[in-house]
Amino acid sequence: MQPRDLSTHSEYVPGRGVEEVARDLGLDPDEVIKLSSNENPHGASPQAVQAIRDNAEKISVYPKASHTDLTERLAAQWGVADEQVWLSPGADGSIDYLSRAMLEPDDDVLAPEPGFAYYGMSARYHHGDVNNYALSKADDFAQTAETVLESYGGERIVYVTSPHNPTGSAMPVDEVRKLAAATAEETLVVVDEAYGEFAEVDSAVSLVEERDDVAVLRTFSKAYGLAGLRVGYCLVPEDWADAYARINTPFAASELACRAAHAALDDDDHVATSVETARWAREYIREELDAPTFASEGNFVLAEVGDAEAFSEAAQQEGVIIRDCSSFGLPACVRISTGTREGTKAAVDTLNDVLAALELGVHAQ
Repeated sequence: MQPRDLSTHSEYVPGRGVEEVARDLGLDPDEVIKLSSNENPHGASPQAVQAIRDNAEKISVYPKASHTDLTERLAAQWGVADEQVWLSPGADGSIDYLSRAMLEPDDDVLAPEPGFAYYGMSARYHHGDVNNYALSKADDFAQTAETVLESYGGERIVYVTSPHNPTGSAMPVDEVRKLAAATAEETLVVVDEAYGEFAEVDSAVSLVEERDDVAVLRTFSKAYGLAGLRVGYCLVPEDWADAYARINTPFAASELACRAAHAALDDDDHVATSVETARWAREYIREELDAPTFASEGNFVLAEVGDAEAFSEAAQQEGVIIRDCSSFGLPACVRISTGTREGTKAAVDTLNDVLAALELGVHAQ
């Protein structure tokens, strides 16, 4: 017996962790700077950590009350009905929920290239397929309605990532509105705002109330520092919000994840510090790194270094983990997450040394 044919399915490969790299290189984990996974360098919200401690004894019960509490809180924050908030295990869980709700067998989705692999992975899991629209390095990966529509062929779901991973570009709300207006009535435009807190552009959530064909993804993994808890959500149009009860995984967001996320929403200082540091760090990287970079609205910067694989490997040998973007179809580029002020400065110094060494054809010392 074998599973169904999965040969056309791509694999999601996460960045390497600090402990893994330190062990391989014989380094002290404290000497390694990880800037490869867009995690929060300040860690989790302290209030979220305390909520986990306070609620640890409740893990024997299903998270019905905590799920309801978090849903109500998010609905109030965004000005939508409770039913329009779909909690999920990370924003990728919401992608699966939308695939379940929207896709019939052989339906296609349209996603950016380069872009997050899971858009297509989820479509294929649900017996659909993915088509792509290209974001071009030649115009700094600008996102416009026209860029998407040039490749649009009536797909059931169109994904927009704003800010976009790994480039950092954003799509203004007016462009999202134009895109939604120009696509078919049965096409859903999904705006993935996983990095939305770091952006200096408006959220597309206003369109969720304005239209019935726009949904928005959000997560607690980035600005709130809860990546390890896997809690995200989708904001959907009111007319079909009741579909959630028919397609969600029962109790998908855990008791502790819900309690921590609810507490994190109260921790304005932690979010403000996280956002301010990310905005400072992305400008520091752009100004101080000895390589061409692209403007970013996220907590990361895309840099053009020539041979991304060789550069990433050399940087890792020196204790700085960054993301080789070859898997995104950008073999000359790396993605550098923003760190603390101290960590970002130290990392840029090391990366500049590696750049200089590679130009000489020797390893950095």
